[in-house]
Amino acid sequence: MARVAFLGLGVMGGPMAAHLLRTGHDVRVYNRTEARALAWVEAHGGSHATTPRAATEGAEFVMACVGNDDDLRSVCLGEDGAFAGMTAGTLFIDHTTVSAQVTRELHALAQQAGIGFVDAPVSGGQAGAENGVLSIMCGGAEADFDRAAPVMDAYARVARRMGESGAGQIAKMMNQICIAGLVQGLSEALHFGEKAGMDGRKVVEVISQGAAGSWQMANRHGTMLDGEFEHGFAVDWMRKDLGICLAAADEFGASLPVTALVDQFYKEVQAMGGGRWDTSSLIARLRRMGGA
Repeated sequence: MARVAFLGLGVMGGPMAAHLLRTGHDVRVYNRTEARALAWVEAHGGSHATTPRAATEGAEFVMACVGNDDDLRSVCLGEDGAFAGMTAGTLFIDHTTVSAQVTRELHALAQQAGIGFVDAPVSGGQAGAENGVLSIMCGGAEADFDRAAPVMDAYARVARRMGESGAGQIAKMMNQICIAGLVQGLSEALHFGEKAGMDGRKVVEVISQGAAGSWQMANRHGTMLDGEFEHGFAVDWMRKDLGICLAAADEFGASLPVTALVDQFYKEVQAMGGGRWDTSSLIARLRRMGGA
């Protein structure tokens, strides 16, 4: 068992840190809003610190799961940042979905200090975090991944090394590109069925067993039909992720026409007041357009 620091206790990080504690690791947590860290310790045990540096001092492994590029820089850098509290030979594992650019930047700084760095964004949503069955896509040195994998097992269904630093983030971008198209297609199918007078649940029971089946169909069709979106992965975060994808596509010379279109659809959902709705709320936009 290891001494672990976990930075960021949101809907993903909080459950992930709890799994580490339950599997026997010595866990110290940090959260920008200290009240959340105190509540986490009261609920689960472990300990908390008031700065990232204090959280990481003495830790063998440091995990981060924060919001975006700027959030990640803020917990890593500066006098009170995580890197200032880490020593040569320790390992930083970043579960945040960020740009490959900031990953390469922080990886280089970590290397200068003798700190291992693995970019390890996750997929599976809040339910995956709570149930400890996340899919983790990793980039970094093979030796660092081999050290990180047994610790990540606490909340992973599968963890695989995709390549060198930044490869995990690229894989996560591919994941989000797939999801964007899938959710729009599912939204259109369910909306179409409603207009045609079909029973959406009966149809999904059949087509989910064939080539059209997907995680989104299995786990979101019911709430989509009921117009319930106060759960899951927020539209605001999806737009952040798709922005990363589209910027990377420009860098690589890739064409993402569907992703760009769905990103604009999510912008319309935000304008409807749905920034915190689940990504499956694309169907709400179609209903509004169709007068439903």
